[in-house]
Amino acid sequence: MSDSAGVLPVWSVLLLPLLLGVATWVAVAFDAALTARAAGSPRGLGSAVLTPVRETARLLVGQRRRTVAADTVLGRTGAAVLPVAALLAAAVLPWGRLAVADLDVGVVWFNAMEVVAWAAVWMVGWGSNSALSLVGGYRFVVQGLAYELPHMFAIITVALAAESLRVSDIVEAQQDLWFVVLMPVAFGAYLLSAAAMAFWGPFDAPVHRDLGGGAVAELSGIDRLVFAGGRWLLLVVAAAMAVPLFLGGGAGPWLPAWLWTGLKTAAVLALLIWMRRRVPTLRMDRWTEIAWVVLIPLTIAQALVVAVVVLQRGGM
Repeated sequence: MSDSAGVLPVWSVLLLPLLLGVATWVAVAFDAALTARAAGSPRGLGSAVLTPVRETARLLVGQRRRTVAADTVLGRTGAAVLPVAALLAAAVLPWGRLAVADLDVGVVWFNAMEVVAWAAVWMVGWGSNSALSLVGGYRFVVQGLAYELPHMFAIITVALAAESLRVSDIVEAQQDLWFVVLMPVAFGAYLLSAAAMAFWGPFDAPVHRDLGGGAVAELSGIDRLVFAGGRWLLLVVAAAMAVPLFLGGGAGPWLPAWLWTGLKTAAVLALLIWMRRRVPTLRMDRWTEIAWVVLIPLTIAQALVVAVVVLQRGGM
């Protein structure tokens, strides 16, 4: 284990869902405030802060909708797997100098949990036995395949530069210079692909603005609440992971490491939420084409450049 990181005691593992829950609350409130401002609504900050409470109450009292011959177990399992996968992905996140699980293959674990979340969306679309939901599920599979590759290449480039798959080692490798400076292409590709993997903003067609409501068209009540919570958790975890991968983790002057980690996570999350209203909404096939034709070649080129630098450094 790296000297720069440790493992949290068992009792403090309970803090992880609490921290992520607070971060999700703040993210939902911030998004609601931006939405109200864009619509010219007179509602203030207090109303935005209460938005998560209102939405939770509305969905809790809502009746569960069932379609004919639906695979209820599969659909509800998919909705429940989404927040679980996000929490498991967050286990390797270093909060300051501590992590729930500082795994030797932390980067691989994080990416694997994202793929599990990706499969959960398809399960929801398939389980409802609805043609429109099934189309939305398969469209998300197409989107996930297209953006998983640049996402993976961006993460691998970081691990290659640090010569380790352990997240704490990646943070330690950025003591002199953050990786966002050395590999801006990988950072940009990570943010875009993270939004796509969390089906956020202009990438939410398969689960929101798709034909007839997308994969979640038949979800209602508590099932929709669990799925929506998992979606926000996935976005928060993706934003938090950008900090140790590209922004030096908890490195920073004066403030403690855990506070720097929180501030950097908030900045990345705010950028992703703001980006929702600034990145144009294109047809899904256009976004897929951008991933295959633009992002993948760029991330491969970035990885090759970093590989050459690492080889030269090793030969010195």
